[in-house]
Amino acid sequence: MQQLVEMSMYQLGQIFLFPTLALVSLLFLYAFWLLGHFALQAWQRRNGGGRPLLARFREAPNLNGDELDVYAHTLLEAPRIASRVTPMLGLVATMIPMGPALKSLSDGNLAQVSENLMVAFSAVILALIAASITYWIVNVRRRWLAEELLEVEALRQRAGSVA
Repeated sequence: MQQLVEMSMYQLGQIFLFPTLALVSLLFLYAFWLLGHFALQAWQRRNGGGRPLLARFREAPNLNGDELDVYAHTLLEAPRIASRVTPMLGLVATMIPMGPALKSLSDGNLAQVSENLMVAFSAVILALIAASITYWIVNVRRRWLAEELLEVEALRQRAGSVA
């Protein structure tokens, strides 16, 4: 009975290798897409644009600070989730091939060990690179959005003192 449970868990774990590798690959591509978007926004900010909270405030000046704060969190949500989930998927993508690698090692099949370890370590490396990029972008954008919230408050105060 125990062997049946163990073998079932092993086989179930192996089913998740391809989806996990696919997700790590997609998140790796997303990180570089996000890096390009970030570079574009940084260039726009240098030229006076690229400030989504200020643009939102100018479209709807009656928005309060909490509504703008929620909007800021919405802007950061996808990259923040990517920065947190990607390392976990990298760990999963590392651990799944380790079972077959250890089995191949016990069978004396070093070529299969090498192949499984290559997949395992490549996946974790790509995942950590993607997570590092998205983590950095999220932190810089968080600061930018905090600065924009301060600018909105300053605009409100100026508008209140003029009226």
